[in-house]
Amino acid sequence: MPYPEEMVAPLRRELDAAGVTELTDGPAVEAFMAEKSGTSMIFFNSVCGCAAGSARPGVAMALGGNAKPDRVAAVFAGQDLDAVDRARAYCSDVPPSSPSAALFKDGELVHFVPRHMIEGQHPATVAQLFTEAFAEHCGTTEDQ
Repeated sequence: MPYPEEMVAPLRRELDAAGVTELTDGPAVEAFMAEKSGTSMIFFNSVCGCAAGSARPGVAMALGGNAKPDRVAAVFAGQDLDAVDRARAYCSDVPPSSPSAALFKDGELVHFVPRHMIEGQHPATVAQLFTEAFAEHCGTTEDQ
């Protein structure tokens, strides 16, 4: 059963403020993933403490850097069930976890940050995980 929207709305806004697009249903995920060129990231959001204390702040920090995906979206585990299922289908070789993030280049999964790499970490450490993946796979703001 999904969490009450009033409970998750502030958690959605944290990512929205960082420029992350919220995908709340399966068709929205399909439309997002239909764009195959360039880089995209799907963040699997969660109500857990490691999402609040590490993952969301880490994602926001990393997105403030020079190298970042062309498109960034989030699906909310425990809330937007169809969207999460559709997004996880694009990462079928990795066990599901949340929070986590999948980075795609030209429609192919190239990097995945699972929960166990986020849990218990400082936001700056999590940001570094994303920053390194972005540097390897994404263009910089100077390239655009």
